Amino acid sequence: MKINVIGGEMDRREIDEYIKYASQKYVGRQIGEMDIIIDGEFVDLQVHFKDMDFQRAYRSADYLVNTLEKLNNAKQKEFSEKERHKV
Repeated sequence: MKINVIGGEMDRREIDEYIKYASQKYVGRQIGEMDIIIDGEFVDLQVHFKDMDFQRAYRSADYLVNTLEKLNNAKQKEFSEKERHKV
């Protein structure tokens, strides 16, 4: 994981605490990079993930959607009548 400290300096113990916080907040996600932005007495965290957050993808006419609700009525009907294959 790449850590960027922006706007100041921070000791390793404090950086480790922010890493621990982000890891607990985003359980199951792979953190690829994290920006720790120091603004006076405040700190902002920007977390960049390695993984995609797809639970299921549907293919329709050469494009992918993550929910059938984004498709028009004709495509929704097409999916409902489609034969399912076991995964």
